[in-house]
Amino acid sequence: MPLSPAPTVLITGFEPFGGETVNPSWQVASALHGKQVARHLVVAAQLPTCFGASADLLKALLREHRPALVLCLGQAGGRSAISLERIAINIDDARIADNAGYQPIDLPVRAKGPAAYWSTLPIKAMALTLQQAGIAAEVSQTAGTFVCNHVFYALMHSLQGKAYGRADGVPVRGGFVHIPFAPEQCVGANLDQPCMPLEEMVRGVRLALECALTTAQDIKLGAGAEH
Repeated sequence: MPLSPAPTVLITGFEPFGGETVNPSWQVASALHGKQVARHLVVAAQLPTCFGASADLLKALLREHRPALVLCLGQAGGRSAISLERIAINIDDARIADNAGYQPIDLPVRAKGPAAYWSTLPIKAMALTLQQAGIAAEVSQTAGTFVCNHVFYALMHSLQGKAYGRADGVPVRGGFVHIPFAPEQCVGANLDQPCMPLEEMVRGVRLALECALTTAQDIKLGAGAEH
């Protein structure tokens, strides 16, 4: 009797933007493509750093792969830790234009959507797992208002509907993680920005995925912020 294929985990990263030549979110995602994590097969895909098109491609990927879990990655220049995002908000408010030259201001991601969605990943357990492995990690209270938040909100909105759910009817969990600049980006105007070695980011995201896949209920852990 043939073995059943391993369930799939979908992980996404973005193309470079804002004048950068690389985007570490895609470097990390592509490094994990085809790997087995907690008996799940990782499938990686690159999203355009564009409002609208990124969410459309993500929805197509959800239909194609029917993943058990989805983790979207993004670059957060200026952050020094792997950031497990808590909440996606229903607003597009771009300080800079996206890669298609579009710069929405004060527009909803989904016109009739709720104000926000919580991550359904065990973000506090994931952060603690990384910290115990010696990797800088934190729970973040904001994913910004650029394309990263746009994708995070679109993901969580899509996962509310049955059209993108698993074939067995089990709810699909999903969330978003921001990662710092890679060392190669910390030159020129970015010279004083914090960065993290690519190998460390790959190890951290892999550990975070493993924790998410093996942790049904998040832990109680103080990880809030004063501002």
